[in-house]
Order: sequence, then structure tokens, then C-alpha cells
Amino acid sequence: MSLHRDLAGSGERRGLRSLIADVVDRLSDLGARAGDSRDARLRSGTLILGSVLIAVLSVVWVLTYAAYGYPRSAAIPATYQVVTVVGLVVLARTRRFDVFRRTQLLVMLILPALLQASLGGFVASSGVLLWALFVPLAALALYGVRGAGVWLAAFLAEVAILAVLDPLLSQQPAALPRAVVNAFFVLNIMGVTVSAYLMLAYFVEQRERMHRALEVEQDRSERLLLNVLPSAVADRLKDSTGVIAERHENVSVLFADLVDFTPHTSTVPPEELVALLDRIFTTFDQRTEALGLEKIKTIGDAYMVAGGVPEPRPGHLEAMARLALAMREDIIAIADSTGQTWLGLRIGIDAGPVVAGVIGRRKFIYDLWGDTVNTASRMQSSGQPGQIQVTGRVESALADAFVLRPRGTVDLKGKGPTEVFVLDGLRPPKPDAAINETR
Repeated sequence: MSLHRDLAGSGERRGLRSLIADVVDRLSDLGARAGDSRDARLRSGTLILGSVLIAVLSVVWVLTYAAYGYPRSAAIPATYQVVTVVGLVVLARTRRFDVFRRTQLLVMLILPALLQASLGGFVASSGVLLWALFVPLAALALYGVRGAGVWLAAFLAEVAILAVLDPLLSQQPAALPRAVVNAFFVLNIMGVTVSAYLMLAYFVEQRERMHRALEVEQDRSERLLLNVLPSAVADRLKDSTGVIAERHENVSVLFADLVDFTPHTSTVPPEELVALLDRIFTTFDQRTEALGLEKIKTIGDAYMVAGGVPEPRPGHLEAMARLALAMREDIIAIADSTGQTWLGLRIGIDAGPVVAGVIGRRKFIYDLWGDTVNTASRMQSSGQPGQIQVTGRVESALADAFVLRPRGTVDLKGKGPTEVFVLDGLRPPKPDAAINETR
């Protein structure tokens, strides 16, 4: 895809600027290679634009000097036209932009000096050496500040040499009418100014578009990173290359798993199955974000959420309980609306200390480890379909605001017999509280 089509918006207003960009877009394709970056295309398009503009404007000097009987002087700008055309043909065949660039800068530097010498100095040539000023400006766009220094030095040296030789060259000036000499002074000044302005304006505008496109890509990457990691962790990861690991003493962890999901993977069409999972987990994502909790990951048809990480926050366990109740309601609503009556959910919650951090350097993930995580997972796997099973420490923390009932003792893998509870819902407000609210 060409440079301008990559960077320009489809609805941009057409005009002279857009026309120039379209022309350079096609010209820049002459030397473009498949692996060239946008910046490389921009630089090649900028030089080609300047070269073509100068070659077109050179027609005036060729015809004028030929008409007044100075074929040698007319041959110099004509030589530039030939070199440019041949250079573009070679560029299109070889894709060697470095050769074209070097050749163009050399002839732009040398030919104006030769033309000035042939006409008899600064005054008789109408300051045609001004065209060589194009060289350091073009080099600045092509090579950067450091690379352009050599070309600037060469231009200044050329001006100095011609200044020393001017008394000798001006002894036999070209016998051009004064009106022509004055007109060419104006044309030289205007031609150099317009050519350099258009070249640099195109370069600057395309650079700005590239920066805007880069900002869009950075925003997109930022959003993608925030979809993978919590914002606080993402900021630390961008600023640090070390291991990110922290211990948190008070964290709530929830695991949710779709009941009998695996047997149905062979009976439900793949597209329908993925769409169903996307709907379920998107709904859970919205609930999680609204309650200020942190989705950690999905594993197949399992969903993991944490509260109080990566930044501590009050009330995270209560928010987790509300999330669990909402998830249970959501799965019932989705089952009714899709006709997938087999859908059910098992949820487990525990709270306590965890270790949290980022693992890996490719496809990294923010994850939690510790007994609290394992216990929450066991709460889920040993629970009953449609129930929210929690540990004793969760029950103690939530008993004032939520309805919980003992389920008894369950033999948990790796922990042995453990007393567990079932979260049924929110506790109705006390009568005194209701009266106070009405007041």
C-alpha cells in the first residue's frame, strides 16, 4: 500500500495539496520496496517531488538561454532534466533509492555552479546558484541533521569559491537583456522558494500524519494492554523491566465455572458456542468493571475475578458477593433468552492473603497465587450447580449484610474436611434502617 493511501483519510477535502500528494504517492512507488517503512517512502517521495519540480521549471531556462544564443548554458539545465528522467527510470527498475538520492544531490549542487560560471558570475546569471540551496534543505529531510551537515558545508564552500572567482568570471558576462536578467532573478528566488516550500511542506505534513497515525496505534496498543493487565500494573510494566510481584494481605477471589459445559461442546455448533461464551463473559466483564473488581483471566469456561488488587480498596469482599449474585442472575437470563436450558453456574469465593504478579515476557498475564486462590477454586469445584459456595472467613465478614447458610463440612482436595457456607442473597434492611431512610 502506498504512503499517501496509508496515511490520508478517505474523506479529506480534495485540493492542490491533495493533488500534489497523489502525484508524489505514485512517484514514491517508483523506488519503493516491499519491506520499506512509511518513513522510507516519505523520504523518497519528498526527494522525487523536488526533483520533478525542478526538472519541470528548468524548461524556462533551457528555452530562454537557447533562444538568446547560449546553447552551452541551455545544455546545463537540460542535462539536469536528462539526469532526472534517467535516474527515475533506473530507480523504478533497481529500487536503489540511495543511488538516486546521491546522484540528485550532486547534480543539484554542481550544475547551478556550472551555469553561473558559463553566464559570467552572480549578476549575469541572475543568482542561479540559489538553486544549490535546495541541496542542504533536501539533505536535511533525507539524512537528518547530522547527515545534512556535509551537504551544507559543500554548499557553503561552493558559494565561497564562486565568490572568489566572480571577478574573473564577470569579465565576459552573457549579453542578456536587462529585463531578462531581472526576470530571472525573480524566477530564481521564487522558484527556489516555492520548490523548497512544497517539498518541505509535503514532508512536514506527511510526518504529522505519521505521528497522528502513530498516536492512534499507541492508543490502540494501550487499550489492548489494559485489556490484558490492570492499569496500575501496565504502568509499572512500561517503566520497569524487572519482575513485578507483590504480596497482598486482604484480597477476595472468585471462581465461576459453567456446569456441564464440556459435554455440550460436541453438540453445539462451534460458532454458536463461541458466541454464547462471548456473551456470557462480556456480561461478566461489565459487571466486574462496574463493581470496581479486577478480572484476572478466563480458562476455558471458567472465570476468575479478584478484589483488592493490584490496589487495595475497601469493601471489595462485599462487591465480590454482589458480583456473584449478579452473575447467577445473568446466567439464568442468558439461558432463557438463548434456549440453552442446560446452562448453569458454580461459584466459589474465598478471601485472604495472595501473591500477585506478572509472569512471562510473551503473552504475559497478571496472576494470583496462594492458599486463598486454591481454596476459592476448591469452593467452586466442590459446590452445587446454581450455588455460591464460600469459606468460613467469607461468611464471618459478610454475615451482617448477606444471607448465608451453612452447608456443612466438605472434604476439599489438599485441605481436608472444611466447613463451607452458601451465599443466598442480600439481607433485607432492618426495620429501623428502613424508617431512617424514609425520614
